[in-house]
Amino acid sequence: MNYSINYLFSFKTFVLSAVVLVAASVFVGAQTTLTTANRDNSKTAQVKSAEERVDQITRDSGIYFKQGLYNLIDRRGSEARKDFDKSVEIFLMSGINVQKNAKLRECYSELIDTIYRMEIPNPRQPANVRRLSVICEWDVKDELASDVAKLVSAQPSNAATAKNLLSSPTTKSASQEEAKLMQVGFSEQKFERSPRDELAKFEFTQEEIQQVDTPQAKQEYDILRIAVERNRSLGFGFQMHPKVQQFLNYYRGRGRRTMEVGLYRSGMFMSMARRIFVEEGIPANVAWLGQVESAWKPTAHSWAAAAGLWQFIPGTGRRYGLRRTAYLDERQSFEKATRASARYLKFLANRYGGNWELAIGAYNCGEGNVDKAIRRSGRRNFWAAYPYLPRETRNYVPNILATIIIANNPHKYGFGHIRPARPLNYDRIRVPSSTRLSLIAQASDTSVQYLRYLNPELRSNVSPPEPYIVRIPRGKANNVVSLFRKVPTPRTNTARLASSSKGETWTNISRRTGVSVADLRRANPGMKAPTGRVIVPIKGNGVKRTNYSRPKFTPTGKRIQVVLAKSGETVEQLAKRYKASPVEVAKFNGLLVTSRLNKGREIRLPAK
Repeated sequence: MNYSINYLFSFKTFVLSAVVLVAASVFVGAQTTLTTANRDNSKTAQVKSAEERVDQITRDSGIYFKQGLYNLIDRRGSEARKDFDKSVEIFLMSGINVQKNAKLRECYSELIDTIYRMEIPNPRQPANVRRLSVICEWDVKDELASDVAKLVSAQPSNAATAKNLLSSPTTKSASQEEAKLMQVGFSEQKFERSPRDELAKFEFTQEEIQQVDTPQAKQEYDILRIAVERNRSLGFGFQMHPKVQQFLNYYRGRGRRTMEVGLYRSGMFMSMARRIFVEEGIPANVAWLGQVESAWKPTAHSWAAAAGLWQFIPGTGRRYGLRRTAYLDERQSFEKATRASARYLKFLANRYGGNWELAIGAYNCGEGNVDKAIRRSGRRNFWAAYPYLPRETRNYVPNILATIIIANNPHKYGFGHIRPARPLNYDRIRVPSSTRLSLIAQASDTSVQYLRYLNPELRSNVSPPEPYIVRIPRGKANNVVSLFRKVPTPRTNTARLASSSKGETWTNISRRTGVSVADLRRANPGMKAPTGRVIVPIKGNGVKRTNYSRPKFTPTGKRIQVVLAKSGETVEQLAKRYKASPVEVAKFNGLLVTSRLNKGREIRLPAK
């Protein structure tokens, strides 16, 4: 440019003005180019910073996950669970919307799925630690992944009493009998198998079948038939059938323990369920369906991906307004899922003209299967359609009808000694977005575990990123509300409480908590000296930051190779084309081996 200007200045004076204009335009153009370049550099720096943050999140999560795997191998189930929870929590407390970042979303979803399949083993869909490792770019050794796979596959996949790998010893705080009946109790939240899974293979013994033919059994049958068909003493009518009586025999014999557990646990939820069912126009006794669905366990999961007290599958849950996000699964909520269940049953009852056997059957296997069975039988009657229904449904409906009969007259059937558990009593309060449960637990004098029990729909120890209503122990609402008046909303996920003793100073608390006096004073404005509980700010998410470095696949000094993908080919196909390892290529580019690529996409290959 200087050469051009000097050259122009050698011309005659009459072109001086033109020269000035040309020089000015060149200068402005150069400045514009520099500004654009600076802006591009700034954008590049921002993108790089964001990518490094995403990599840091997945890296930190992977550290806890691998630690959990080692604890699992060493049979320290409760410790493994804590590590897995922390691994999930890293994503949720990152401040980044997981659903809007493809890499985080894919890694997070696979992480949740893998942990779930380790908790509830299923030989058809085993936990795939290797796949998770590739997706999240975690260096999980093949030997460790194999050991975990063997350990998980060795667990019973369908026994209702199978011990959960991630469980902890049963709490001894309740009486021994209550501890047995509670099964899981309040000490720890975990997924449990749905009792409904057993119905697909359930068979009566010869004794249970033959007992229907005794004179006493026939007399009982006639009495029940009049009660349920004519008098409708249970609030709705249904047709009595020998299968119902066979389930009565089952529960009086080898199924006694199952009924005892169900009747005991029903005390926690049945009053709530009855109220909501009646509000929705459903007979109150139909709510006993929850006992067969989940044994009144909000964290029950079935092989068909159904969840909660009322065992909604994801599709039906969405249909009735139950959200399922990275932060919560409302199929496991108390009130919302119960109301959704009542509305679904109301829809089914209307569909089948008030026939409750057909409605209950459709709740189990879907309207399509029931409609098909009705067409094949030629009659709109459950017992006529019975031979054409799935085996699970053929057991499901008479099981529920028998449960309703026993629950309404427990003394007659030998269950008069069962004293139902006390109803769950709690207050409901609205908390700011992304609030730590540990903060709520401290303010309400309880534990995070109990809050998770009261709020089973929450998928981590942090509330969703929106104002959300949580359940807390009865009588503690004022404590929590007063706390949130003191804690600024942005700090609800970065604060905890500490108790102060009489005469204690800010300096004492600073030494005890590791937080500076200045930060403590800022977090507790207007409090000259520590009084009662004080707010202690927490920096970050409690995870030490480390400098991220991408896993190295090549010796120092060798450069990577960048190639262009063909339209529609997978990572595996591209890798084979260049004689590279598909797994390494996928991992190096943050993709799956089966990911399909667009034409011209740049893929980095580790140098050989």
